[in-house]
Amino acid sequence: MTVWVDADACPVVIRDMLFRAAERTGVALTLIANQAIRVPAAANITAVQVSSGFDVADNEIVRRAESGDLVITSDIPLAAEVIEKGALALTPRGELFDKDNIRAKLNMRDFMDTMRSSGVHSGGAAPFSQQDKQTFANQLDRYLSRLRS
Repeated sequence: MTVWVDADACPVVIRDMLFRAAERTGVALTLIANQAIRVPAAANITAVQVSSGFDVADNEIVRRAESGDLVITSDIPLAAEVIEKGALALTPRGELFDKDNIRAKLNMRDFMDTMRSSGVHSGGAAPFSQQDKQTFANQLDRYLSRLRS
C-alpha cells in the first residue's frame, strides 16, 4: 500500500506529519507536485516532479493509485477518481472521502461552483487550525493501524 500526496497544496505541517509516519511505519509515501519537493532520505519516501499544467499532478496520482492506497488531497474530483480505483482519499483537514460520501461532496462542490459563478461569495475555507491537524493525525493513524492488522 502507498500513501500518495497531492503535494502542491498540502500544508508543510501535514507533509512533516506524513514523513514521520512513513519513517515510523515503513509505509511507502510518494509526493507528487509540479515543483521540486524536499523529502527525507528514506527508501520508502519519494517525490515525483511532474510538468506544470492543469491537473498534471492529479492525473499522475490517478495513474499510479491502486486499490487500498490512501491519497492525501483537498481536490474533490481527484478524490472521486482514485476512489473509483478502490483507494481512499483524505483531506489535509482530516476529512475522509470514500465511496459512500464522495458523490455528495462532488454535488456540493459543483453547487458551490455554480453559486460563485453567479456572483455569490462564500468567503472560502477557514484557516488551517490545530483541530484540523489533530483530525488529520487521527484519520491517518486509523488508516495505518488497518494496514498493520
